[in-house]
Amino acid sequence: MSGEPDSIQVDEFLPHPPAKVWRALTEPELLARWLMPNDFEPVVGHRFSFAAEPIPSVGFDGAIACRVLDIEEHRLLRISWRGGGLDTTVTWRLVPEGRGTRIFIEHAGFDLDDPVNAHAFRGMGSGWRSTVIRSLRDVLATTT
Repeated sequence: MSGEPDSIQVDEFLPHPPAKVWRALTEPELLARWLMPNDFEPVVGHRFSFAAEPIPSVGFDGAIACRVLDIEEHRLLRISWRGGGLDTTVTWRLVPEGRGTRIFIEHAGFDLDDPVNAHAFRGMGSGWRSTVIRSLRDVLATTT
């Protein structure tokens, strides 16, 4: 599998202003509605966790340990993402575009020579691009 990219990248337009998208990224109850239950706080250095569905067949207990690495309000959120054999980062970048926001998501740091990482890369790639974005769109459409 060498030679494949080690990151998942998503580029989507959301018909909502950056402030609204930012709220969905940084308010724990909204974040839980489109991603996973969490104890997130938008503070650099804050350690938090996501509670995912366990996947016993690959040895994943559902716990994702994270830390806020970087924040630029309404523009950038970068976190560490560790769990199930992964030691990666996720970055959300928001760019105003017309009356909406272009969101760029990068989940980086996969070791594609490791079978667990390669499996997660394949599954999470389609998840970020479809399921997660669709859930985020739904939350934004129902949030004031």
